[in-house]
Amino acid sequence: MSRTTAIIESGSDLRPSSKTMRAAVYRGQGRVGVETVPIPEIRDGEVLFRVAACGICGTDVKKIHHGFVPPPQIFGHELAGTVVEVGDGVTRFKPGDRVVSFHHVPCGDCYFCERKHFSQCAGYKKTGLTAGFEPNGGGFAQYVRAMPWIVERGMIPLPADVSFEEATFVEPVNTCLKAVRKARVAPGEIVVVIGQGPIGLLLMLLAKYEGATVYTSDPMAGRRAASIRFGAAESFDPAAGNLLEEIRRRTEGRGADAILLAVPSPTLVPEALALARPGGRVLLFAHNDPVMQLDFPAAAVGVEEKEILGSYSASIEDQAESAKLVFEKRLPVKQLISHRFPLEDIASALELAAHPAGDTLKVVVVNS
Repeated sequence: MSRTTAIIESGSDLRPSSKTMRAAVYRGQGRVGVETVPIPEIRDGEVLFRVAACGICGTDVKKIHHGFVPPPQIFGHELAGTVVEVGDGVTRFKPGDRVVSFHHVPCGDCYFCERKHFSQCAGYKKTGLTAGFEPNGGGFAQYVRAMPWIVERGMIPLPADVSFEEATFVEPVNTCLKAVRKARVAPGEIVVVIGQGPIGLLLMLLAKYEGATVYTSDPMAGRRAASIRFGAAESFDPAAGNLLEEIRRRTEGRGADAILLAVPSPTLVPEALALARPGGRVLLFAHNDPVMQLDFPAAAVGVEEKEILGSYSASIEDQAESAKLVFEKRLPVKQLISHRFPLEDIASALELAAHPAGDTLKVVVVNS
C-alpha cells in the first residue's frame, strides 16, 4: 500500500516529524494523563489528520468521571483539523485539506436506517475515528485516523473563512438540531430549556431557529445572562422556586408546549413534566447514564397525555444543515467558547468542564 503524505497549511509543514505523538489517555475512573503514544497507521481508504481543536462534551466527562468504559481510551469527538495523509483509494480528500469529522455514521441500509432511527444502526455504533487503543473519537490527541466509512460519509471540507474552533460545533449542533426536531418544536410554540450550559444554549438557539419563543433556567447567573444575550425571552433562577408559576403565567395557565431538559438529573424529570401543558412534550437530552433510574407521576403521561421523548447522538439527515448553520455563521458558536486549553493541560480543561465556574460555557482543547 502506498500513501500520499504531505503537506502545508499557512506555510507550515504538517507531516509528522516522528512516529509518536502526544495524547490524553484515560487510564481508569477519573484518571487522564498526557502520554507519548504511536501515531495511528492508516490503511486503504483511510485518512490521517492533525487535530487543531476539539470540544469537550459532557459525555466525555461522564465516561471519565464515572468510569463507564474500560481503559485505555483516547476520547474527544467534536474535532476538526488538517489532512496530512490519505490511503489508497481516497479521492474526496488530499493532504492540506481542512476538515471537520463525525465519529459515527449509519450504514444506510438496515432496518433502523430505513426507519430513520440512524443512531440505533449497528454500523452507527461502530466508532470510526481513533487515536489509538479502542476507537473512541481520539480528538484529545495530535493525530486521528479516520476509517473508510467516515471518510466517505462523515468528513466535511471546511470553507476558508471557518475556523477550526467554529467547526468543532458541527457535531453538537447536529445532536441538538435532531433533539429539537424530535421534540417537534414548531413556529409559535412556547419552549422551556432547562440548563444553559453549552448544550442548553444550543438547544435554545435551535428552538428559536425553528420559530419558538424560548424561556430558560439555570442556577448560574453567568449562564442566565448568556442565555438572554443569545436570544432567550427570559431566563429564570430555579433556586427562586417559582419557575412553574412564571411559565404558567406566560401561557394562560397551560404550561409550555415543549420542555428540553439539558441537565442529567433524575429529580428534574417530574419538574419538566409539571412545566409541560397537557399533551405537551418533554425531551430528555442529557439522560444517557447507563445506571440512572427515573421516577415520575404516571398520571402525567397516562392521564394528561404528556410525552417523554429521548434523543441520542447525531442524525445524518441533519448533517448538511448543521454544517451550514455553522459555516454560514447563523449561530454564534464562537461566542459560546469561554475557555481554551492546550492539550498538555487537558486535566485542567476536564476539571473546568466537569465543575464550571460562573463564566464557563464551552471548553475547547487546542493544538498549536
